[in-house]
Amino acid sequence: MAPPRRRFVDLSPLRISPAFARLWIGTSISGIGAHLTVVAVGLQIYAMTSSTFAVALVGGLALVPMIVAGVWGGMLADAFDRRLVLIVSSLVGWASTIALVVLSAVDAALAADGGRGEVWPFYLVTTVNSVAATISGATRFSVYPRLLPAAYVSRASALGGISGGIQLTAGPALAGVLVATIGLPLTFAVDAVLFTAGFLGILGLPKLRPLSRTARPGWESLRDGVAFLRQAPNIRASFLVDIVAMSFGRPFVLLPAVGATVIGGGPVTVGVLTAAAAVGTFLTGVFSGPVARVHRFGIAIGRAIIVYGAFVAAFGAVLAAMQTGWFGPVGPEWGQANVVALVLAAIALAGTGASDEVSAIFRSTMLLTAAPDEMRGRLQGVFTVVVTGGPRIGDLYAGVLASLVALWFPPVLGGLAIMAILAVLLRVLPSFRAYDARDPKP
Repeated sequence: MAPPRRRFVDLSPLRISPAFARLWIGTSISGIGAHLTVVAVGLQIYAMTSSTFAVALVGGLALVPMIVAGVWGGMLADAFDRRLVLIVSSLVGWASTIALVVLSAVDAALAADGGRGEVWPFYLVTTVNSVAATISGATRFSVYPRLLPAAYVSRASALGGISGGIQLTAGPALAGVLVATIGLPLTFAVDAVLFTAGFLGILGLPKLRPLSRTARPGWESLRDGVAFLRQAPNIRASFLVDIVAMSFGRPFVLLPAVGATVIGGGPVTVGVLTAAAAVGTFLTGVFSGPVARVHRFGIAIGRAIIVYGAFVAAFGAVLAAMQTGWFGPVGPEWGQANVVALVLAAIALAGTGASDEVSAIFRSTMLLTAAPDEMRGRLQGVFTVVVTGGPRIGDLYAGVLASLVALWFPPVLGGLAIMAILAVLLRVLPSFRAYDARDPKP
């Protein structure tokens, strides 16, 4: 029977699975702290170095360890109790957040005496944090089909959009306010406190042991995963289109410099612009009722990413207009921001969040429903590498081009490149274009 027509998000996954509800609520709360820390780390390193490239290195240095962690974490999720894997990886992430509190407090004390701490410990600790988050992410999403009937997976993915919107709205906005009021060390400490909710959600899960015999983490398990991917053109295509979007369409590494020199407003502007993307994500989740009636996932994903590229280019156009200097001087204090430019940039980033979430709902549902349970951990590991590693490549792309040309250049070029590449991929990938969720084929 066809699902009823609805406009707003379907909350039934929260009702039929208390374990999923606890995990969803805990992840939403702890994710606020995680995204708070992402923004705070960028502000911390920019304050220490005044370099956008140094901020971009946070993601660049973590890229290879994250790739390894995604692959290894996926194998762990397939071979062991997924609840246990979540517990261990979450505790490692929490410990790294505590280390950020200590490092930031030391740097603040040195800055008060006219000095500065070393930057490399922040790179090291944030890399450990990223590795733990990658393993947790690969494992967390792979448990959804074990907690819910297959028909509810797309609705759970849409609820993930609301959760992500809450995290990305509240976390960066809170970071901007907290950094400006209580300072960086206590801002990192807030993340450590919010972690508790996510951990309780994980503890509330049932045991999630493998349903069938799976090779222990190692070359055999990796070979099995690679062999499956070779025969899964639609899943491979979903990874490819997301890599394109994230590699060329991630302007967030530019925001500390944008807040300081282009639009003005300092940390508050950084929080507002980062949160704007999350508002788009959140609203897409709220109005996600129709997703249960969409079946042509490949077309939906491709068109959503083309729209994403258009909004990225629009954000770059706002920066280009401001960097002409025609609109007057700006400064790093909130009262020195150009409000019109801030509003236009926020609208563009809200559009990127909304279109990216449409793509994410269908990509994650395709992966969870087209893959067998014994492969979900490894494929989610690759998926997590893509959705977390792609932005790191994007950070490097934006940081390098901004340093060589101008802050507006990476988003303008990247947005146009996304639109062109996706138009070509939709033509040359007929299986992906024809994908039908009523007959899911990997």
